[in-house]
Amino acid sequence: MQHLSGMDRARNALEKGERFPVGALQPIVADSWQRCRDIDLDPRGTPRHSVVAFSDVKHRREANAAMRLLALAEMQLLHSQIAGSNFMIALGDADGIVLDTISDQHFAASEAGRSIIPGSMWSESERGTNALGLAAMVEQPVAIYGREHYFACHSHLSCMAAPIFNSDGKILGLLDASCAHEARQEHTHALVRMAAAQIENGLIYQDHSKSFVFAFHPRVEYLDTLSAGLISVSLDGEVVSINRPGKAFLNGLSAAPGSHFDMLFEAGFGPAVDGLLKGGVIRIRDRAGSGVFMVCRQIGERRTPMPKRSSPSIPVLLRKEDAPDFVSDDPAIKRSLNDLAEAVLLCMPVHITGETGTGKELMARHVHRLSGRKGEFIAFNCGAVPEELFTAEIFGHERGAFTSARAEGAPGLARLADRGTLFLDEVADIPLAAQTSLLRFLDTMEIRAVGGQKTQKVDIQIVSATNRDLEDMVAQRQFRADLYYRLNAFAIRLPALRTRSDFASVVRHLMEKMAPGTPVTDAAIATLLQRKWPGNIRELRSVLQRALVRRRADYIDESCFDEAGPVSDLSRDCCDECRGRPLNRAKCQEIRSVYQKTDKNISRTARELGLSRTTVYKHVRTAA
Repeated sequence: MQHLSGMDRARNALEKGERFPVGALQPIVADSWQRCRDIDLDPRGTPRHSVVAFSDVKHRREANAAMRLLALAEMQLLHSQIAGSNFMIALGDADGIVLDTISDQHFAASEAGRSIIPGSMWSESERGTNALGLAAMVEQPVAIYGREHYFACHSHLSCMAAPIFNSDGKILGLLDASCAHEARQEHTHALVRMAAAQIENGLIYQDHSKSFVFAFHPRVEYLDTLSAGLISVSLDGEVVSINRPGKAFLNGLSAAPGSHFDMLFEAGFGPAVDGLLKGGVIRIRDRAGSGVFMVCRQIGERRTPMPKRSSPSIPVLLRKEDAPDFVSDDPAIKRSLNDLAEAVLLCMPVHITGETGTGKELMARHVHRLSGRKGEFIAFNCGAVPEELFTAEIFGHERGAFTSARAEGAPGLARLADRGTLFLDEVADIPLAAQTSLLRFLDTMEIRAVGGQKTQKVDIQIVSATNRDLEDMVAQRQFRADLYYRLNAFAIRLPALRTRSDFASVVRHLMEKMAPGTPVTDAAIATLLQRKWPGNIRELRSVLQRALVRRRADYIDESCFDEAGPVSDLSRDCCDECRGRPLNRAKCQEIRSVYQKTDKNISRTARELGLSRTTVYKHVRTAA
């Protein structure tokens, strides 16, 4: 007889309505399963996908503005710490309703990712056993792995959630990290707990900026860690706020808002402040006789910024020297990069094509870095020079070689690029007359200045780029076929931004360069995805810059992109009910997109999205 694991036996008992085997489940999970069974949730069924109106989401965000501001910063840090793990980080309010998400793009595009959106409800009664709902109920950190979820359809997920408390011990919100079960990482749970604690500490500084804030701990080396107690005290010594570690250290004492510093510590408030304001660490005893070290972190009545958080001690992954400094997660770009290093090693000319603004010069500079050449990277716009001066610009000229020649002559860009890289941008604009000279140069790597007699051998990596179709130009006899084949030895095609699968990563990469550490929510990215992006990454950069100017907080969400802009035909073609409601509109657009891809098959669309046929029909009935 085949031996069944504890989880197998527990799942069998759950689905058959039998008693759960003793010891097969965490008690907290067993209790949750029983509550779900008591309200007749079917573990093999589909959970309710209840989503509150966007107006309600907006109201809840406003009601939790202080917490949200700090939480989004922590979510951004978590995003950088666990990147590449197929995950989503969500912020929920005390009712278990999601306010914001920041995610890995692969997870966001999954069925699970599509269900964790702003406004989605994750209470136990709605979604069965899950970390976010359970953490809200039991008011403690919770991790639910794989088949510990009540609904079998969630068995491929691992979720870790931690509550965020105010100084009165009341839950303000919840921080959750969900990832693919196969990517289960125990350390993620610790990072989520640390982030929640950091938010709680941040609220003490933020809400009590006119009070003293003291940090204390039995060991002096822990005063700068999240395990330190934080106590906020008014100018006359009244306790205004205290964090959870602080309450734990002062267990048995009246450590609550409204009590007095003198009731907690043997040294009087005045002498303690005198010692603390000298800038040092003091040793002090609490009223239970335990010794702690204490330091002043904020002086009363003086608005000082909260100490910047340092990242936890986790290994730093060193970037490989040949890694590009731009986002390259899209499969088309990955394929281009696979053999690029080998091509550059062989000094093959590299030809880059793509629409305006797709990053052709960035790729050219990456080629230069890959080559390891000590010479310079020289860029030349082939369309910006008159035809009669083109050859002179590339190869240089002697003094007096032609009427407008410089009196002292010019070395030429090819000579300047010796032992480096020559980037010929807009190569389709090279005059036909000059193409012969360029072809000869590529064959021999010898240059001779206009008006000169001597030739010089150079060693140059050639990179060219254009947004035009050179093959078509060859067919139209507008570009030499032999030159095209010479330049096109190794071809890279950069996809348009609107087609890139790594769009979210591009957005976050640009934002990190412009405003390091600024969080960008998934809802903001969903809004940006509605545009056509004719200007590609160059246009996206401008839009993000405007968003940074118009934002009213230290994060970017969908409200930062209210201005009208060119959007896709699909976004204009949403149903009347969803128009003007960003979250509903995004869902409607997704349904319509899948509907078009399945040849307008409602049943297939419903299966792919995990929705009812009625829901799909409601959104596509007016679609062309």
